[in-house]
Amino acid sequence: MSLESYVRDRLKEKPLLVMTHAVAGYPSLDANWQMLESMAKAGVDLVELQLPFSEPIADGPSFVKANQEAIDHALNWDDYFDFFSRAAKAFDFPLLFMGYYNSVFQMGDEVFCRRLQEAGAQGYILADLPPEEAASLHEQGRPRNLDPILLMTPTNSEARLKEIAARASGFVYCVARKGVTGKQTDLDTGVGAFLKRCRETTELPLALGFGIKSPDNIAELRSLADIAIVGTACLEVWERAGANGYEEFLRSLVAATA
Repeated sequence: MSLESYVRDRLKEKPLLVMTHAVAGYPSLDANWQMLESMAKAGVDLVELQLPFSEPIADGPSFVKANQEAIDHALNWDDYFDFFSRAAKAFDFPLLFMGYYNSVFQMGDEVFCRRLQEAGAQGYILADLPPEEAASLHEQGRPRNLDPILLMTPTNSEARLKEIAARASGFVYCVARKGVTGKQTDLDTGVGAFLKRCRETTELPLALGFGIKSPDNIAELRSLADIAIVGTACLEVWERAGANGYEEFLRSLVAATA
């Protein structure tokens, strides 16, 4: 089943899906596995698994720290893809690569896409790669059923949104505000109007991320977006409340979609 078909099928069951995030290797791969198990038990719909990178320019302080510590733990590409493959076989939700293009460039587009396909990925999110510079990568990815999850931002012009929409597949990642991940987003300050602009350019499902931090935020999105993306808040709960608190928090997010 394609990623878009999966999302649309899930949306027949509930009005809003939840996508969560983990940085591979932080605080450890064993902890990542516990996170994924909690995500599955809670009913999370999609997961992005980040390949650590030394300069994660779209990430806020929590994820910058997580990326650096995972690198310090000597997590390498083989570790990442091996873990990804094991997770893709064990869990029912789609797994998406998340990272930065420097890593892909070092691997090479063909090797990257081949390894992602072999690992069982359904798509990739590259926060720093402009769509017009990604033709070679997408040419390698599409025959392998890897969807490029492209980003739309509030600062994009109408023409730019249309350009992005023409190259996107699976779903579109709508960035709720300028800046990096982690900061609380006020959903009353133009998010609805921004998502309306995005919907006018694409029929793909819309995911909203950057600053979605609570069940109340999730509830506010039910009539606006198709997927709510929660990353930093999950990591902060893990660090503050451990595995039990993490799973309880995930359950509260999923419950808020109903």
